[in-house]
Amino acid sequence: MQNADEKQPQPGWQQAVRAGLNAALVPFLAIVTAVIVGGVIIALVGGNPFAAYLGLAQGAFGSARAWSETFVWATPYIFAGLAVALAFKGGLFNIGAEGQLAFGAVATAWVGYALPEVLGIEIPGILHLPLAIGAGILAGALWAAIPGALKAYAGGHEVINTIMMNYIALNITSYLLNGPMKDKNPLNVIARTPEIAEGARLPVIFDGLRVHWGFPLALLVALGVWYLLWKTTLGFEIRTVGANPDAARYAGINFRRILIVTMALSGLLAGMAGAVEVTGLNYRHELGFSIGYGFDAIAIALLGKTHPFGVVLASILFAGMRNGATRMQFLTQIPVDIISVIQSLILLFVAADAIIRYLYRIKAKEERLVLTRGWRG
Repeated sequence: MQNADEKQPQPGWQQAVRAGLNAALVPFLAIVTAVIVGGVIIALVGGNPFAAYLGLAQGAFGSARAWSETFVWATPYIFAGLAVALAFKGGLFNIGAEGQLAFGAVATAWVGYALPEVLGIEIPGILHLPLAIGAGILAGALWAAIPGALKAYAGGHEVINTIMMNYIALNITSYLLNGPMKDKNPLNVIARTPEIAEGARLPVIFDGLRVHWGFPLALLVALGVWYLLWKTTLGFEIRTVGANPDAARYAGINFRRILIVTMALSGLLAGMAGAVEVTGLNYRHELGFSIGYGFDAIAIALLGKTHPFGVVLASILFAGMRNGATRMQFLTQIPVDIISVIQSLILLFVAADAIIRYLYRIKAKEERLVLTRGWRG
């Protein structure tokens, strides 16, 4: 007979909830601490931190239009954040999301405006939109697979390679948008492509608001990445290689194949960020529209603890801060640069979580990687 004093094992869902709360504790406290420190900085420069944060909240979430704009900002953040997070799970640091996103946008824009002219027919929307987004996805995946192959077969470090490939991608994009792909309209003086066809556009969700179906698509993709990582054999192999490459080799996992596949999937997600921005928001690719998305994605992935659902929440937070910054400046004349300061502080406290654990007297528990097909990563 079991002793009544013995601790009963918790059901699986309770363990999942507890694990999720434990994982979210340090990022949550990092955000709180960054907001407090940011408030001190605002006060030191002569501003009112309470009025500033009230304006920030109003601008980000104070109306239907504010929510719409926050979701518009969040959409590319989710895709790019998932790209970096997926690479992290495979033990790779993809700094090249910026270039992969740019190439994805270029490929999507070309298919969106030029493919009907090349084929000499009008492509129905049911085909044109998937083709446009698919082109962006493919471009991002191929561009990311190159440093993956260099890592797998030549030992080239993916950080260096992806940084260098960012420069290549961005300069090629600049050439294309200033040359062969530039809008030939005589009134156009900007480096941008012509507008894509109507059939290659993602529709808006609500009339009068800019939020489009790319945002629900991003949520579905986040769910798909979670399923891939924790419910499939490929996801298990990706996480195993990321946790211990030597053990993965010993277990018979094709180490080189997984490296290339992981980087290709990461680039696929980054390319999708560019594709959705073109098809859902800008309806063309314009030079410089995406600058910073790929690098913000690194902070978002870290804040979300490289978990797909954490990435979604971190993306909405960063998007809300970016969207609300204008309202904050209007009400208090606080420079919008303070938002970058707060984001940097959040990243600092998440990366150096020992600071948070010391400030809030959180005991660091021994962490171990769970490689079974469960909820945790």
